[in-house]
Amino acid sequence: MGRRVVVTGGAGFLGSHLCERLISDGADVICLDNLSTGHPANVAHLRESPRFRLLRTDVTDFIHVPGPVDAVLHFASPASPVDYLRHPIATMKVGSIGTLHALGLAREKNARFLLASTSETYGDPQVHPQPESYWGHVNPIGPRSVYDEAKRFAEALTMAYRRTHGVDTAIVRIFNTFGPRMRSHDGRAVPTFIRQALAGEPITVSGDGSQTRSICYVDDLVEGVMRLLDSDLVGPVNIGNPHEVTMLELAEWVRTLASSDSPIRFVPRPEDDPMIRRPDISLGQRELKWEPTVPVAVGLGHTISWFRSTPEHVTAPEPRLATV
Repeated sequence: MGRRVVVTGGAGFLGSHLCERLISDGADVICLDNLSTGHPANVAHLRESPRFRLLRTDVTDFIHVPGPVDAVLHFASPASPVDYLRHPIATMKVGSIGTLHALGLAREKNARFLLASTSETYGDPQVHPQPESYWGHVNPIGPRSVYDEAKRFAEALTMAYRRTHGVDTAIVRIFNTFGPRMRSHDGRAVPTFIRQALAGEPITVSGDGSQTRSICYVDDLVEGVMRLLDSDLVGPVNIGNPHEVTMLELAEWVRTLASSDSPIRFVPRPEDDPMIRRPDISLGQRELKWEPTVPVAVGLGHTISWFRSTPEHVTAPEPRLATV
């Protein structure tokens, strides 16, 4: 008999891919999502399976799941600047109260708990590349702090539950991930550049484009998360692709792969936008025998193809987050 897994935020970009992988591996999956930034279409193909259930649930409310649960994967959270800057209080609530409820469920069920944290916990780093031992350089009162500090609090709460209640926990720090099922208007670089390139619009690059990101295809991210889930590693563990590119290089790459004639247009950089980002993945390589295998160009090609064939209403739902 397969294990029974709860995935919060399971109808979102990353969550839906995790649900798909878990179902493929023989698990029964209970997907909890308030559908604020996720979309039912992301898991529509899974709803035919008797081993999948989608429950419209806000994890900042009390969570109850009848029956046994073997693992809780807490992926519920706005993750794009458009969403968390528009809904700052809701973002902090899901990182704090939502994490508290998800941990409570794991404690009640004696389940392994895996927190989806983020490279944003490193802020605008002064150490490069970023190892898990680096404590970060975050502006705690800047506009981006609502996401950064929500995740940092979630990490602290996770470790408190481990130390105080003996909950079996793990933390993954996710670096910039891309792939099918991203929303075209979510404000992140890859879907923004692809949307603009396919529409023939100017590709908007912040600042002079010299700031860097390390982007990881979603299949590699899911493999890393699954290996962490199936280990006894506590973490945090960086999961990302060390292939570092400037934003200008990424825009030109997307334009070429999309066979687009879109011009590049430079726009002001957002406040507290990190200048550099690259994961040190040596811990994951050593302990999980994991490293990314999908070349960035191949992943971008898959993602561009998905955007070409996907209706706009699926890629750009209007976020409906509570604000109080």
